[in-house]
Amino acid sequence: MRFRIPPDEVINNRRARYLGKRIELVNMPQDPHPVEPGTKGTVTDIDAIGSMLVDWDNGQTLSLIPGVDRFNLLKGELNGTDD
Repeated sequence: MRFRIPPDEVINNRRARYLGKRIELVNMPQDPHPVEPGTKGTVTDIDAIGSMLVDWDNGQTLSLIPGVDRFNLLKGELNGTDD
């Protein structure tokens, strides 16, 4: 699989949609030491190449690669608390 840096518009859209939001990991199929599926975390940043930096509840800080890693956006949860 060939990686391409997404355009600024895509990165800005990711920031608007995911920054500060809670997610739950489905899987990280290409990572040799992935975060455990089902782990929840908070998106802390979207970097210049579009990766989503996540502060995982288990203490890990491994980034997600949209289009490769799968996750669900958690509704009704913000920064670790239920709304």
